[in-house]
Amino acid sequence: MSTEHGRKALVTGGAAGIGGAISRRLAADGMHVTFCDIDRECGEALARDIRAVFMPLDVTDGGAVAEFFAAHHGFDILVNNVGVDQHAFFTDTSPQDWRALLAINLETVFAFTHAVLPGMQAKRYGRIVSIASEAGRLGSRGGAVYAAAKAAVVGFTRSIARENARYKITANAVLPGPVRTPLVERGAAVYGEKKIRDLEQLTLLRRLGEPHEIASAVAFLASDSASFITGEALGVSGGMGCGAG
Repeated sequence: MSTEHGRKALVTGGAAGIGGAISRRLAADGMHVTFCDIDRECGEALARDIRAVFMPLDVTDGGAVAEFFAAHHGFDILVNNVGVDQHAFFTDTSPQDWRALLAINLETVFAFTHAVLPGMQAKRYGRIVSIASEAGRLGSRGGAVYAAAKAAVVGFTRSIARENARYKITANAVLPGPVRTPLVERGAAVYGEKKIRDLEQLTLLRRLGEPHEIASAVAFLASDSASFITGEALGVSGGMGCGAG
């Protein structure tokens, strides 16, 4: 039995897509998984399937998040996964769009990390894995605010790693490239298969990633096998960060 068997893991946005794959993988690894999401139907179905705890939650609602942590605590592992992409040029982005995108992609990382750290520090153990994006490293045409938020997640992660190494807490970021999620599939239905082909050409491997491939990277960084890895930004993007092949 692995040493992480039975540890308590929390996944934000964990009902479907990449988050759903992460919840499923951590549960398969023997962790006690709690995940939150605004999609009640998907969340309840997944929770039954993997025997996890699902909490319907708007993670941008500070009061609701505080109530959640008043009732749920003692997490060993936090996966900051919740997020939303952007599809608009910066000149078409309003101040309201800016605030909304930062709220879900960045401020949730602050709120959940801030809530779990005291308990992790007290027990001198913790794994924090935040889902950023290659957009945060490379920029994004039509996604400037999203890219800014994800770049901030990487800087925040490295700062948390520096502050908490003395407590034997690690903090790392995973940077996906284009992944075959329900959101991408819906985009293909609207814009055609060319949308998929264009995304595939961004990677050296000339294909989309699959949610379980991101989940595998997260599971490793959340495990005791990654105890000497902290402050890293791991691209899981088919070589997207290397440029054109």
